[in-house]
Amino acid sequence: MSEQFDYIVVGSGSAGSVLAARLSEDPSTRVLLLEAGPPDRSFWIHLPIGYGKTMWSTKYNWCFHTDPDPNMNGRRIYWPRGKTLGGSSSINGLIYIRGQREDYDHWAALGNKGWSYDQVLPYFVRSERNQRGPSAFHGGTGPLCVSNIDARNELIEAFIDGAGECGIPRTEDFNGAMQEGAGYYQLTTWKGWRCSTAKAYLAPARGRNNLRIATRAQATGILIKNGRAVGVRYRQHGRDLEAKCNAEVLLAAGAIQSPQLLQLSGIGPVDLLRNFGIPVVADLPGVGENLQDHLQVRLIYECTKPITTNDALNSWIGRIRLGLEWLLLRSGPLAVGINQGGCFTRAIPSESTTPDIQFHVATLSADMAGGAVHPYSGFTLSVCQLRPESRGSVRIRSTNPFEPPSIQPNYLSTDLDRRTTVAALRVARSIAASPAMQPYVKREVKPGPEADDDASLLEFARNNGATIFHPSGTCRMGSDAMAVVDERLRVHGVQGLRVIDCSVMPTLVSGNTNAPAIMMAEKAVDMIRADASVG
Repeated sequence: MSEQFDYIVVGSGSAGSVLAARLSEDPSTRVLLLEAGPPDRSFWIHLPIGYGKTMWSTKYNWCFHTDPDPNMNGRRIYWPRGKTLGGSSSINGLIYIRGQREDYDHWAALGNKGWSYDQVLPYFVRSERNQRGPSAFHGGTGPLCVSNIDARNELIEAFIDGAGECGIPRTEDFNGAMQEGAGYYQLTTWKGWRCSTAKAYLAPARGRNNLRIATRAQATGILIKNGRAVGVRYRQHGRDLEAKCNAEVLLAAGAIQSPQLLQLSGIGPVDLLRNFGIPVVADLPGVGENLQDHLQVRLIYECTKPITTNDALNSWIGRIRLGLEWLLLRSGPLAVGINQGGCFTRAIPSESTTPDIQFHVATLSADMAGGAVHPYSGFTLSVCQLRPESRGSVRIRSTNPFEPPSIQPNYLSTDLDRRTTVAALRVARSIAASPAMQPYVKREVKPGPEADDDASLLEFARNNGATIFHPSGTCRMGSDAMAVVDERLRVHGVQGLRVIDCSVMPTLVSGNTNAPAIMMAEKAVDMIRADASVG
């Protein structure tokens, strides 16, 4: 079976939902959106704190694992990725961060015209409906709802004050003129509900006759004829189907599955393709290389006061109170997720002129993200290095599109990454030891006082570090031999094919990746339309 469209979008995540919704605004353009997962009907998707459930759901989550990482003492690390409408924007931690001006200026300096901060800022603004209203840095009428955490939390206030005592100023806006500082995050929520890209972009577009949204439809290959992408093969409800396109295939399957699909389609490193007997369409050695991610290391503390979310979740009365607060007021922990506060600062000031680490501060504690909370009053200071030098890879294991690829992050494989991670742990301890925080710290549970030198702190990071869910870079934008797409996100050597997701990032942005992925899709739509009018 075969159907005909103008554009086929593969993946309905942070970028794909934007692409499908924006392109279908033109009633003369027929768009197909393929999503491997089911519709986003689960209550836990839409309740902000519900990602504690979807974090482990095989229905809504790909539940990937990395290969054993020799730099992490051979550990295989769990990598959740969204598998539903909205993709990872439906299961993420909701934090709205763009990164630093310098991130995008660096992309442009690498030769990627059009990607400087001043050139991408309008697309952040266009996407955003910020509770604070329009300004030079924020939008007030876009599809994506962005909200404040209005209720002041006693523990978060102590953390912000403690950061101030360590020389880190309070900030009201991490996405304004300067990122550095400590404060409350803004979230992709609205009136107590999650605002995924499926909710923000797809929901208003569902009624359009020229947009078809196919769920439980996993792409298995790109159809290429005479060097041009002409369609997509996919499996839906046990049937192998094909869809053809007149204009372009837009790959938005994410930093793991976009390179996997390219490799399966004969686009990638020639030796890898030949090893599996895949006919070579384009020898692009960079497909699947340049993998980057933020490694989080979580310090856990027992609190002296019963004021944490642990306390509420560990009693029936507390759970009832949390539920009523959300049901009646659409507020409280259920409405804001887990990480309320944060901080961007420099762990190694002598080597970085801008923040090189980020904190996520949670008023609860658990053995792992999304796990059951501890039986005591607990809170978590999670730290991550913003611009890791370590590079990994994503490579197919076979020609079976349903077999997860090999994922090797190579965390902590450079000296800078190791030194920055240890320095970040020391910054966290300094804030915890500040006069403002000390009344709340009963004990440091992890790493614990026995980790008292650089070697033991690094070993703690190797044994306990985990992804903070920001894989990127595996289809890098650029013009050199290892680049996969050009500055207009067109795949080198193949016509009618673009990649539009975090895999095209040349270098990882300094912060959470959901907002940048949405920005890239907004910008890509303008480029697609402009190229179509010329060509």
